[in-house]
Amino acid sequence: MPLFSRSERSLLGRTIGTGIRATRLLLRGSLSGGRWVTRGAVRARARGAGGETGMVRLFDLHAVSCAGDTLIAIGLAGTIFFNVPLGEARSKVALYLLVTMVPFAMLAPVVGPLLDHFRHGRRYALATTMLGRAFLAWLISDYIHGFGLYPAAFGVLALSRAYGVARSAAVPRLLPEGLGLSQVGARASVYGTVAGALVAPIGLAAFWFGPQWPLRVASIIFLIGMVIALRLPPKADSEPPERVPRPLRALRRRGGERPLGRGRPAGRLVISALIGAATLRAVYGFLLLFLAFTIKAGDLTTVVFGRDLGDEGALGLVGAALAVGTFLATALGTRLRIHRPVALQASGLVIVAGVAVFAALNFSLPMVALFCVVAALMSGIAKLAVDASIQERIPERLRASSFAHSETVLMLAFVAGGGLGLVPFNGRIGIAVAAGVGVLAAARGLVMARRLRAERLCGRPLTDDELTTAEQAADEQAADEQAAVDQAARDRETAKAAESAPISPAPVNGDSTPEEPDLAPPGFHIYRPSSAATRSGGSDDETRSSPGPIP
Repeated sequence: MPLFSRSERSLLGRTIGTGIRATRLLLRGSLSGGRWVTRGAVRARARGAGGETGMVRLFDLHAVSCAGDTLIAIGLAGTIFFNVPLGEARSKVALYLLVTMVPFAMLAPVVGPLLDHFRHGRRYALATTMLGRAFLAWLISDYIHGFGLYPAAFGVLALSRAYGVARSAAVPRLLPEGLGLSQVGARASVYGTVAGALVAPIGLAAFWFGPQWPLRVASIIFLIGMVIALRLPPKADSEPPERVPRPLRALRRRGGERPLGRGRPAGRLVISALIGAATLRAVYGFLLLFLAFTIKAGDLTTVVFGRDLGDEGALGLVGAALAVGTFLATALGTRLRIHRPVALQASGLVIVAGVAVFAALNFSLPMVALFCVVAALMSGIAKLAVDASIQERIPERLRASSFAHSETVLMLAFVAGGGLGLVPFNGRIGIAVAAGVGVLAAARGLVMARRLRAERLCGRPLTDDELTTAEQAADEQAADEQAAVDQAARDRETAKAAESAPISPAPVNGDSTPEEPDLAPPGFHIYRPSSAATRSGGSDDETRSSPGPIP
């Protein structure tokens, strides 16, 4: 007797056929949807890069770099390097800040001049940073629970900063028509953020097999980044020098040249913008650590609109507020053309100071979260303003060093703000301290914005001739202002001397006293004809022909 009847076999066959057809349609729809999403992403990427092939590849390179950094952070999350519990002693967190600061403090005086010196091989410098990160990521995966984790992790951090410096220095040479420097920087940050978000689930899935697997995936991604760096167009490099200098001369400068435009007229704008951005970055670091310990200590209420979130929920809200502010800064920067960076930063500092004062007066979790969003937003926009100022006002031969110095200053400001956040203030007092710093910084920003109101960015890198002309004009303006100040000082001294001079007595009883002639120079006497000569009938001509001054 057959196991299945004819009707049952027919039903089973139809069911299997329907399942196969449904699976086929599902796969076909998935492939079609994937192709549609891919085409849309490619069009958006090309449109965001202004249709410039070199900028598209630079965006891809930055996306790969951010994706690899995300995977490394996921792989290190469960190791002794990052496993610092929040409730642990503040001294250990301070030590962690100090240790992580070392690679950045060592970067500026070494990596920047080297990248400037070999800027004609910038593609190879970017490829080298990618290759080094790939090697160190694989090395960390082998020594993830050993001592070799520390030097390898520090090396990854330093190479990541070196990549950022070299990429920022290469942006002006690949800038497409119609886009500003600040817009390109913001769009690259958006692509990097999206790439990190997309690769995070892959990293978490790999972490399920072991903490070393996200690091190995990151190593493969960095190797792909090396290939992309080598495929950048040749114009990413500057013209090669007439002769290749010795490597030991890389740290030397010609004619006392200094990064960040120090000692040059263009440096006033760059340094002022950097100080404003560093102040906002310090506020960011202060809020990050201070609020973490404040919530853990119970000094800040965790109630939001009548609902208690608990410590973990409050920490998540503060972290989300900082992340949202940072993303909003990059999103707004994609459409924002920064022409007056110092004035923009002064406005941002005024807003941050005002929100901080309100948060200190109404100390609650929603107001503190609003303060975090505003501080992160203005900090991100201020960073875009600094990058645009350096890319436009600093000559190419000093651009990488200037970026290295600016990144180091911003990192030190973040560490200084975080260190201040480790001081055990009361919750309201800590926000009041941040408000006081914000008010002072806003006052300083307004003063500098008034002094540098004539400084304006045009959104494109200036050539050496344009920079020279601008510096000469600035020198002439400074000389004219100094001459006006000196003339005003001389006028004040003259008026003061006239006020203190003795006044001649007025004639009394109608007597008229003739004015005394001006005194002659020393050693000379004025000859006056005697009255006898006049009485003897001497004519005026004779009188005029008499000898002049006799020594």
